[in-house]
This record gives sequence, C-alpha cells and structure tokens, in this order.
Amino acid sequence: MDMIIDITFIAAAVALLLTEVKWDMQMMQQNSYRNERFIKWLKGSSEYAGVSRLTDIAMLVLALSTFMQSWPVKLILALAMAVKCVAALRKKYKKPLVFTKRVLRLYVTECTVLLGVAALAAVMRGLAFEAGLVALFFATFSWAFTLAFNWLLKPMEQAINNSFVRDAKRILAEMPHMTIVGITGSYGKTSTKHYLYRILSEKFSVLMTPGSFNTPMGVVRTVREMLQPYNDLFIVEMGAKNVGDIKEICDIVHPHMGIVTAVGEQHLESFKSIENVQRTKFELIDALPADGFAVLNDDFPFVASRKVDNVPVRRYTVAAKPSSDFHVEDISYSATGTKFTLVGEGRRIELTTRLVGECNISNLMAAVVMALHLGVEEDKIKYAVSRIEQVEHRLNVKRTASGITIIDDAFNSNPDGSRMALDVLAGMRGGKRIVITPGMIELGSKQEYLNELFGEHIAETADVAIIVGQYNRDAILKGINRKGMDAKCVHAVASFAEAQKLMLSFAKAGDTVLYENDLPDSFK
Repeated sequence: MDMIIDITFIAAAVALLLTEVKWDMQMMQQNSYRNERFIKWLKGSSEYAGVSRLTDIAMLVLALSTFMQSWPVKLILALAMAVKCVAALRKKYKKPLVFTKRVLRLYVTECTVLLGVAALAAVMRGLAFEAGLVALFFATFSWAFTLAFNWLLKPMEQAINNSFVRDAKRILAEMPHMTIVGITGSYGKTSTKHYLYRILSEKFSVLMTPGSFNTPMGVVRTVREMLQPYNDLFIVEMGAKNVGDIKEICDIVHPHMGIVTAVGEQHLESFKSIENVQRTKFELIDALPADGFAVLNDDFPFVASRKVDNVPVRRYTVAAKPSSDFHVEDISYSATGTKFTLVGEGRRIELTTRLVGECNISNLMAAVVMALHLGVEEDKIKYAVSRIEQVEHRLNVKRTASGITIIDDAFNSNPDGSRMALDVLAGMRGGKRIVITPGMIELGSKQEYLNELFGEHIAETADVAIIVGQYNRDAILKGINRKGMDAKCVHAVASFAEAQKLMLSFAKAGDTVLYENDLPDSFK
C-alpha cells in the first residue's frame, strides 16, 4: 500500500513540475526569451506570489513536515497536485506556447536535469518518495530554474542563431536581382505590408514576412524557409522595442526601399522617449542605398520633422499639407467600404476599397505610393485596392447573423490607433455604440495619462463602455468619469469572457461593438 501511495505522489509531483515549467516557457516566450523582461513580468504578475504559487509552497511545507509520514497526507497532496495539472491543461490561453526548436531545447534540458536530480536524491537517500519531494520543490520554484537554464543555454542559442543569419545572408546574396522593401512604424506596418503585397502581386512575384515575423530571427526564418529564386520583391516587416532593433534587421537583408508608417507613443516602456522611437524607426531609412527610395507618413510630427537627404523621398498625408507629395480628397464611407481620390505628382487616382477608417486609408496610401514608384500601372492598382481584404483584428468590420456590427481592432492598441477606431465607432448610427477594451500597454511613464485620455474619448464616442481587467481599469474609468458618462453605461469586468456575456445580454440588431485591444496572458 505504501509503495502505491509513494508512486502516486511521485507521479503527481513530476506532472506538476512538467506543467509549471511549461507555463514558465510560455511566459518566457512571450517575453522574447529575455530574462530581464521575464523578471519584470514576474514582479508585476499575480503568478509571482499568487494563489497558485502559494498553494505550491503550502504543499511543499506540508510535504516536508512530520505529517508526511502519514499515507493519507501523501494521497491528499497527490490529489491536489493532480487537480492543479488538470486545471492547467484545460485552461485556454490567448497566446499559447509554441513548441519551437528553441522551446524544446530549453524545456527538455531543464526538465531532464531537474528530474535527474530528483531521481538521484531518491537513490542517495534510499527513499522513493524523496523524488516526489524534490520534484515538488522544483515545481514550486520553477520560475527561478527557468531563468537559470535560459541564461545557461544563451551562448548555444546565440551560436545557432548566428549560423541561421549567415545562411540567410548567403541566400540573399545569391539573389541580386531581387528588390527588398522594408516597412516599419509604431503602428500600421502589418496592414501596410498586406496592402502592398496585394498590389505588387498584380505585376511581380512577391514574398512578404508572414504574420508577425518582424524580428531578426523571424525575418531570417522567412528567408531560409520561404524565399524562392524567382521572387522579384521581398517585403520585410520590421518591428522594434529597443534602439538598434531595426538596424539589426537591415544589416541582414540590406533593404533597397523603405516605408515609415508612423512614429508614435508605443513601447515607451522600453524606448523611454519618443525621440528614441523616431531614431529607431529611421534606422530603416538611414540604411537605404543612395539609389533607394523612401515613403514617409507626415501625419506624424516625428516623421515630418525628420530630415532625410540620403535617398529620394515621397511624403504623404491624409489631408493636404505643405510638406506632403500625396494626399487624399473626396473621402466617402458607406456600408460596403470607402471611396477616395489619391492626389499627387499630377495624378488623381480614384480608388474604392472594402476597408474603413482613416488609419486604413493612410496605410493604403503608403502602399499605393510605393507601388507607383515600382511601376505598377494605375488600372492594376485600382483593381488590387478594390479586392484587398481586411486584415484580421486590425479595424476589421463584420456583421453577425443577429445584425450586430463588430469592429475588430483587437490585435493591438496605441494612442493614435485607438482614437481612429473610436472615431469609426462614433460614425456608426442606428443603434448603441459599445466599446470593449482593456486599454493600452507598454506606454512607460505615460501609461496612466494616455489611458485617461483614452477613457475621455470613449465617453465622447460610445454609448456603453465595458472595461476589461485591472491593468488600466482605474485610469480609463477616471477619464470616462471626467467627461460625465452615465455610470449605468459603464461596466468593469474581470475577463473578455465576462465582457462578452454582458454585451450579449443587452446588444441587439443595429448595435455596433468595438473590440479595442486584447492583452496577452502576461497582463491581467
């Protein structure tokens, strides 16, 4: 009987260790495998000293006590650990762990070493259940061991990455005929990438970095796995959270042309200042050769104020400005999309698109200006623009079977993008205008202030506000209350599931719901 109980206890402890390490891997992946970011997440997360971790500590203390000699205590602990494992396996995540080769190396190494130590402890002590005690200890403090193993494996991972970078550079060097277009910006770069790809595909063989493959290794992976010898153009989305990030990508691909869609207050937590954001985004333009070409969005002051003299430049704005080479006239919105006229350099190009919102028009302008420079004919541009599909979760408008209009802007949120999304919501007539949001993140010292302004704009544009989670709740509510929005129309809920349930309880045909941002699992 005792042997069966010991085996059950050991199995439950091992399962708990594997589960806790898997969760740590998920958060390490979301924090770009950077220990300093992981530590910062731990300190600001309920996981660091939350109910789950405190439960582990309580079980460990009980297991180390004299009560552990009693088989009922071992059985109770085993059941408690099993319940935790089952709950973790059943939990749904917005951004689940992706078992990349790097994750597998880290996960297998950490678990193998920790379980080996647990087994060795049992052999040395001559007590089988000792393995369970050690495994439970490792599970309780798994975050610390994940940090240690991530640090230990860093040199190996860097060596592997360097070999991949060298291979990507070799592949690109063998394709001197191919034109590389880089796209960066505080926001709008992914949508612009998709729009440019659709337009250029009317004339060229084009590859673009998929999804959010906008990091150096994401770009390298695209080159090594997807680039074909017959590709004429390669569109590279370039993301950044620190000064030098864009330059690192440029040093790999050596772009010929570049687009800067925006310079705004995003990722201020890591950039510290908007001047650093500007410097980083313009690393793309600074890297262009003398015979290159740049397209810049002068609707953003920190783009318009940046002098560029190393390459020819075309600047664009939605409304005409003295500095802009291209602007838009005759914008008209309808249930089926938008009509507008692109004006510049003696051209007047009438365009029709299924997209809505000023931000989408701006992103389309960048793509069209670049396409014109690359020699795509106007009729092909018109056709492509009319066929462009809305990019999922980026101001994507759709209607449910019940007649409710959904504006899906859940991918990300920033001060300018959220303002534009709320302006689109304000233009909806015929029913209640409902916004569901957790607010904006990674805004550094301006986090509270900008979310307060966001709350004010919600009060000015929406009829009902549902604020999700705790991270920005107080700041958003402060802004909403400052503008005097009816308290009966403002709701604070713990999760998106609760927000969805609440919205469905009163929304009806003709209403419009804006989903603005959807925080990852690392935020609450």
